[in-house]
Amino acid sequence: MNTLKSAALAALLGLTATNAFAQEVTLRFQHFVSPKSANPTYFIGPWAEKVEKESNGRIKVELYPFMQLGGKAPSQYDLIRDGAIDGGWVIPGYQPGRFPEAEAMELPFMVTKSGEEASKAAWIFTQKHLMDDFRDVHVIAAHMHGPGLVHKKGPAVQTVEDFSGLKLRGPSRPATLLLKEVGATPIGMPVPAFPEALSKGVVDGGVITWEMSPSLKLDELTDSHTDVAGDKSLYNLYFIWAMNKDKYNSLPDDLKAVIDANSGFFASAWAGRAHDIGDKDGKAVMAAAGNEIATLSESETARIQGLGDTVIENWIAEVTSKGLDGATLVEDARAAVAVTRDVSGREY
Repeated sequence: MNTLKSAALAALLGLTATNAFAQEVTLRFQHFVSPKSANPTYFIGPWAEKVEKESNGRIKVELYPFMQLGGKAPSQYDLIRDGAIDGGWVIPGYQPGRFPEAEAMELPFMVTKSGEEASKAAWIFTQKHLMDDFRDVHVIAAHMHGPGLVHKKGPAVQTVEDFSGLKLRGPSRPATLLLKEVGATPIGMPVPAFPEALSKGVVDGGVITWEMSPSLKLDELTDSHTDVAGDKSLYNLYFIWAMNKDKYNSLPDDLKAVIDANSGFFASAWAGRAHDIGDKDGKAVMAAAGNEIATLSESETARIQGLGDTVIENWIAEVTSKGLDGATLVEDARAAVAVTRDVSGREY
């Protein structure tokens, strides 16, 4: 009898130990671009590997590019919220008007041309203003890309007047507001739709980063690429890397700690740095193709920045009329950029 009790107790203890120390979790994360583009190559993939390693293999992260688990890029936030996927990469601006406070970071000439610096600022701003907006998911990182610039068929734009009549793809509401202000006809669309729109003549070009250019075949589909002068980006785009809240809460504490250790300011800066690396690669590909690479003069950049100021003023008035403090949002976005701007080489 004692032998049977001892065997049962040993089996129970063994089962308990197995449950406590060998829980295995598979997390399915989805994004909407090529796995060879910069963020998946330099952030998403390495992030998944780091989480798996630091969990001693108890967390397995499966990555699905091109929305392979279903849905469209604009629905990514809801797919995460509803548990259709465990996590993924989200562009809140793909749902115009739903997350208006996030637009403050995307306004013209708001952030520097460093994706890493802009992403540090994005995390600070997110902590102050956006966590309630994203309360339905578990936010791992908030970040920006590198400088957004104009890619188009034909010669590079040289003046504000050159924008007149151009049909240009824009990724977000602030970007399309700026394109309209400079005289272009903005057409909002997510990045996966851009190459087909170019090839079919739906658009003459669009605004996007260097790093996305090779995966979108912009070396073949466009002829010129134009940046603004100075160290501020013409526009930028705000992203979150997020997880289903219930899935996160279901993890044992030690596995939550692994996710937490790869979240926040550190992960946001890492994601932004991935874009900086990719920008160098992408620009080199466009140059090797013989495409025209141009920078607007300081005087023309100043003209566009003046039009961008009009966009910001109108945006403040609009969101304030809807019950938000637009002026404070812009002030806090600028403050976040100023405090994370690395002018000394120091780390934050």
